[in-house]
Amino acid sequence: MDQKIQNLINENKVMMFSKDYCPFCKQAKSLLDGKGVQYEVVEMDLIPDGGEMHNALKAFSGQNTVPCTYVNKKKLGGCDDLKAAAANGELDKMLAAWFRF
Repeated sequence: MDQKIQNLINENKVMMFSKDYCPFCKQAKSLLDGKGVQYEVVEMDLIPDGGEMHNALKAFSGQNTVPCTYVNKKKLGGCDDLKAAAANGELDKMLAAWFRF
């Protein structure tokens, strides 16, 4: 499962591991949508091996909560981390190589 997680991170400029019902995940997706950012998301509560993936992600990322977002293969973190990076301009810097705002 670690390799599957790593492949998803490597293959997507912005990768979010999420749960469909999570209000923090919805906020994070809304923030990215509002910026027009293309991203890949895995809704771990909607896939057959989602529980296994979430357990592996916890160990892989060191983060117990969702969303868990990676930008350019670097862990950005959860919803609060994403909001802070958007507020201080760091997110735009991370995305600048791939997206035009």
